[in-house]
Amino acid sequence: MSDGKTDLIEAGGASPQGGERRRGIDRVIMLLEALLRHRAPVRVGDLAKMIGAPRSTTYEIVNRLLEAEMLETVGTEGYVYFGRAMHLFGWAYSHHNAHYRRILETLDRMAAETGETVQMCGLRGNKYVVLDCRDSPGPFRISSDVGVEVPIPWTASGRLLVGHMGKEELKSFIPAGDYKLPDGRIIPAEEFFADVELARQQGFSETAALADRFTWCMAAPIQDGHGAINKTLCFVLPVDTPEARRSELLALLRERASGLSLAGS
Repeated sequence: MSDGKTDLIEAGGASPQGGERRRGIDRVIMLLEALLRHRAPVRVGDLAKMIGAPRSTTYEIVNRLLEAEMLETVGTEGYVYFGRAMHLFGWAYSHHNAHYRRILETLDRMAAETGETVQMCGLRGNKYVVLDCRDSPGPFRISSDVGVEVPIPWTASGRLLVGHMGKEELKSFIPAGDYKLPDGRIIPAEEFFADVELARQQGFSETAALADRFTWCMAAPIQDGHGAINKTLCFVLPVDTPEARRSELLALLRERASGLSLAGS
């Protein structure tokens, strides 16, 4: 015979110990996220402030992650950053996922063929991120930091990645402040919604001089096996790239992105 407490736990409720365990897991995730966003080694005391956790709890988490080589110490002043186990996790993901490997091979090939900056992009929450990048080797070097979260309206890819959303859903999904560009210009929300619809209809997106006044961006969708767009293939070009060259690169981009799409394959 069971008592009420046991029934609650078995039905999906949490014991006090289970609640503490969940909070501990949440803090581990928050700590790793904080390091990812900071993109540089951090003192443990500063990490505690960043995740809003007690210093003693943060030190306990950090010490366990150091033991697992998920973190490592940097220098002699108490800084920590990602350890070699994190590299192995990433390596395992990229080598197990055959489709991901194909995308990386395509990035290498396109960068070598064109001499331009080529990227694979996606969403992380309600922000755009570069998932991988091959930089242009030319004198006008354009590069983007992999993993840095950027407002969706600043990007050509973003217009494709939210193409499945209607206007009302977009209004709730994209923070109002994300329409403000780094130089203070504001992208009118209705203009962005129209861009999303145009990208959906034509199957690609181009933007000029948004996040960076010196760049022209073009993106084509990579569809998963259900036809959803959760990744894009992109070129980032100097804004004064001749139109004929842009047209040539856009055709190549769309061809290669289509070849990487899984829908219908």
